[in-house]
Amino acid sequence: MRFMLIVTAVAMAMLFDPRASRAYQGPWCAVQNIGHAVVYNCSMRTLEMCTQEVIAGNRGFCNPNPYYRGPETGQPRAKRKRYR
Repeated sequence: MRFMLIVTAVAMAMLFDPRASRAYQGPWCAVQNIGHAVVYNCSMRTLEMCTQEVIAGNRGFCNPNPYYRGPETGQPRAKRKRYR
């Protein structure tokens, strides 16, 4: 019974991880016209990746992502003390 409880708790923790639910927002958006729909794919890390995506679809263009904030930075590192 304990084993089943532990397995269930681990499975719940893996399924409801909030970090995994966030989609990556890259600096470039591939905008493609597919039929009568316009599709935005804003997960492109470089302009070259975006261009390849648009060329593969053969209809669209690349735009800078207006919602891109840059890489997330961690806590600033503390300065080291110099010993003489």
